[in-house]
Amino acid sequence: MLEAREIEVSYGEVLAVRGVSFTVNEGELVAIIGANGAGKSTILRAVMGLVRCRKGEILFRGEDITSSPPHRRARLGISLVPEGRKILPDLTVGENLFMGAYIEENRKAIQSRMEEAFSLFPVLKERQNQVGKTLSGGEQQMLAIARALMSEPRMILMDEVSLGLMPLYVEETFKVIESLHRKKVTILLVEQNARKALSTADRGYVLETGEIVLSDSSQALASNPQVKRAYLGGG
Repeated sequence: MLEAREIEVSYGEVLAVRGVSFTVNEGELVAIIGANGAGKSTILRAVMGLVRCRKGEILFRGEDITSSPPHRRARLGISLVPEGRKILPDLTVGENLFMGAYIEENRKAIQSRMEEAFSLFPVLKERQNQVGKTLSGGEQQMLAIARALMSEPRMILMDEVSLGLMPLYVEETFKVIESLHRKKVTILLVEQNARKALSTADRGYVLETGEIVLSDSSQALASNPQVKRAYLGGG
């Protein structure tokens, strides 16, 4: 479904992503793990079109989208759950969800998706008339994921979904990710919490200073001594 070929991204003179190649197949949950500042979020931003690739290509379902603007990628079926949630704080939960479906013109389809979001996140139904900024961090994360689902994407990019959440909400968030994976939603997950990411994903890539240094099944990566030492707190 997604293929990145030797992509490079820079911020000014700083090369943040260096010749990175990876694939995500339909229905897969693929994780990219690495330390803070390794370039993980930059890769997702490049896939979404929020930063430009200096070199390389990005293909989505066989189509070259390297130069496509973000709204074009959204219409093709790519959705982003951004780092820091980025909900619209002064809009209600319902209005935030409605904004997630802006590319859909059929009101019945929007209402149906909203009901699906509420079945996935019952707390959002209770809070649907509450403004976003009054939600807890965990509830805001649920809203960010629900909003991304409102466009009925072919693929969801998830950026550091556990960041800043209490352990209870981390567990709840990953239960939802597992549920989406069981429904064969294609997910590319960027995550500092390597243990949770690898316990959920099918495959993984390890990123260090903008370069992929390892790729394997999640099980193999979780048992790799190098990964254990660097990311899982074990020898």
